[in-house]
Amino acid sequence: MNQPDPATLRPFLDDLDAFIERELAPLEAEGDNRRFFDHRREYARTAWEDDGKPHPAWEALLAEARGRARAAGFLGYALPAEYGGGDASNWQMAVVREHLAAKGIGLHCDLQNEHAIVGNFPTTLAFRDFGSDAQKAAFIPGSISGEVAVAFGLTEPEHGSDATWLETRAEPCRRDGVDGWLLNGEKMWTTGAHAATHILIFARSEGEAGDARGITCFVMPNPSPGFAIEEWLWTFNMPTDHPRVSLRDVWLPDSAILGERGLGLAVAQHFVHENRIRQAASSLGTARYCITESVAWARERHTFGRPLAENQSIQFRLAELQTDYELIRALTFEVAARMDTMNKRKVARALSDKVAMCNYRANRLACEAADAAIQVHGGLGYSRYKQFEHHYRHHRRYRITEGSDEIQLRKIAGHLFGYLGGK
Repeated sequence: MNQPDPATLRPFLDDLDAFIERELAPLEAEGDNRRFFDHRREYARTAWEDDGKPHPAWEALLAEARGRARAAGFLGYALPAEYGGGDASNWQMAVVREHLAAKGIGLHCDLQNEHAIVGNFPTTLAFRDFGSDAQKAAFIPGSISGEVAVAFGLTEPEHGSDATWLETRAEPCRRDGVDGWLLNGEKMWTTGAHAATHILIFARSEGEAGDARGITCFVMPNPSPGFAIEEWLWTFNMPTDHPRVSLRDVWLPDSAILGERGLGLAVAQHFVHENRIRQAASSLGTARYCITESVAWARERHTFGRPLAENQSIQFRLAELQTDYELIRALTFEVAARMDTMNKRKVARALSDKVAMCNYRANRLACEAADAAIQVHGGLGYSRYKQFEHHYRHHRRYRITEGSDEIQLRKIAGHLFGYLGGK
């Protein structure tokens, strides 16, 4: 299919760049805010003596940047117009996410903690599409303004990609005359729980282990009696906002159910294709940043009396990466544009494998480009004075979290051999 004309988005990208230079660049340079982005970044961002969680000053700076982006009309670009957003399409968001990531890390975009001045808002849309009238009124305005923050509790210590085998249970329990549920179990990688006002808890309410039906999504206030953070999981890229949590007789009323009872996986998978295609676009932007920086360095750096760029070993590796970048970007933008012509159900049938291809290859490319940039820059590339180690450590996570490499390949193979999709 013909993609939208990229020129139609140029005015928006120009306005975005102007905002970054006018508002965020001075904020990034203010005081000692550079410590969050230069060679001190991991140390400055991390409250090492507070379980390794994000430092309050770091999160306050990100909140300030988001606030300015919200006021300027950029943060809610992807939101529906009914909520004051820009009604951005999947294609537009893919282009914007690639554009932001290609600038390197900064207050405009730092994927380590999924910060970007053009937001995603998946939980806002989940409440719109699955919430009761009361839930919509309670959660949608706050999720847009930032007053409500919703974390996601699906993964468990013994169950990650095999979500239908989760062991957290929800048992019917009437309390003080109100019908409700008693939740017991453990969750892992409950990202953002330290700042979340609510957590979506997925628990088996009926059916057998392995059944897709029978899992219910509950909106749990944070804190709640019986809910506890057991430990903060230190990671390859610090700080960590990923805890292991426990639920011991956590009681929630029927009104806490989001969506239909037993059909909670529909909530969990509601935004999966949008997330994966935007993640692919961000990885492409990082790859472009690493390639561009490496080419510039190879031109500038002289070894044995000649520019490093004259060595074919340097040329060929970067040429291969650039070729992969162009091919994956073309497919990613095409798939994003095709998603805009279909509803979610049809996307799942017709494009799920293509989204998986983009996500799988783009995430690997980001790691490969960062690794190449480290090599091209030599000792300086290995140091923290360049961003490449930061990018590698972050994008290595992308090959696990939004569906692992193996899950993506399984999805592609399922369509290829006719086990999945519309064949």
